[in-house]
Amino acid sequence: MRERYQGGYLRHGLRKTGPIRWEFLWWDTEPTGRRVRRKAVIGTVEQYPNLEDARQASNGLRVSINEARNRQREQSVSVADLIAHYIRTELVSDRGDQGKSHATRVVYKDFLSRWVQPAWGNLNIRAVRTVAVEHWLHRMTRVDGKPMAPSTKAKIRNVMSVIFNHAIRYEWLEQGRNPILLVRQSAKRQRIPEYLEVEELQALLSQLDRGFRVMVFLDAATGLRRSELLALKWGDIDFDALHIDVRRSIYLNVVGNCKTEASRKPIPMDPILASELCAWKKDSPYGQPNDWVFASPHTQGRHPYWPGILLSRVIRPAAARAGIRKRIGWHTFRHSFATLLMANGENVKVVQELMRHANCRCTLEIYSQARTQAKREAQHRVVEMIVPREQVDNQRLEVLAIAKSESFGAALV
Repeated sequence: MRERYQGGYLRHGLRKTGPIRWEFLWWDTEPTGRRVRRKAVIGTVEQYPNLEDARQASNGLRVSINEARNRQREQSVSVADLIAHYIRTELVSDRGDQGKSHATRVVYKDFLSRWVQPAWGNLNIRAVRTVAVEHWLHRMTRVDGKPMAPSTKAKIRNVMSVIFNHAIRYEWLEQGRNPILLVRQSAKRQRIPEYLEVEELQALLSQLDRGFRVMVFLDAATGLRRSELLALKWGDIDFDALHIDVRRSIYLNVVGNCKTEASRKPIPMDPILASELCAWKKDSPYGQPNDWVFASPHTQGRHPYWPGILLSRVIRPAAARAGIRKRIGWHTFRHSFATLLMANGENVKVVQELMRHANCRCTLEIYSQARTQAKREAQHRVVEMIVPREQVDNQRLEVLAIAKSESFGAALV
């Protein structure tokens, strides 16, 4: 039997105290066959000043109560309805370990509301075509009119694929009907990520005050993500067993889950690093087990430092004083950690475990880079295999003679 579509009914609900609220009413059928009127509160009139705003806010609930009907092939489900249902069921904070991190929820909501819904919201999910999405991504620009980065376009495509998989999971689309799977979109980087050499790290640390020096040293020696670094509490650090437990992340001052299961693995702590942290704990006014390791004095220790402010007001000015011209971000220390590990000849699996990546591919392709000197030495070993030893020695003497008067020879001497 065909299910009727229920658009529901919105009304003002009066309260003894507080602002008037929007209430959404619909009919439901109990297992006995008896029909009953249901009611759900959407929000207050302060949150949604007019009927249209309240209607948009109730889209996710409206899709939920029509789930059985939406499985019927001839029924229409718009992309806006699908987005609303996905946000209501998947991007909520009460899903525990199965839920996404706060940072992921914020980014997904931003991509869906800023880019996907305005362009595709009114379209039926069955009418979305692969080539049309591909052309749309190709034409996308930033707010300032400049071309959007390929990596950002790839993330938007991936989020779209996620919501169409959500539709398949709820049987609103047939298996294999995700139109985004075949959308071609490069994720090629526009520039190679920066990393710091050992000398640059030492110079940077020498320009930082005590607490910030320990913070950057810890990040460079462990490769912690910024959300994990600033979410550390003293109770997470085991000075006896010499390891750090990564139990949470923090984004926009909201504490949430770590990025992945691999991210929750404990991190070994070198005795020198442990000594620095122990000394900082004694000097910090916030040294209790439940205190943040890098608590902000501006909030009397209630919150850790804000990462963007640390970067712009502390770390980058210190890098400039140290003569470092590279553009440093929080991930620079993570890239540096992976690159130095690989330069030291560490086993790839060990590097993956220390970086807490789900697989080695991410470690090798994204985070680690071969240092220039290592590449030069590797190339020289191949040249020595091809060219006779005597000829190599003679040519090297000629190059060194030229190098005395040519600046490019500095790297060869």
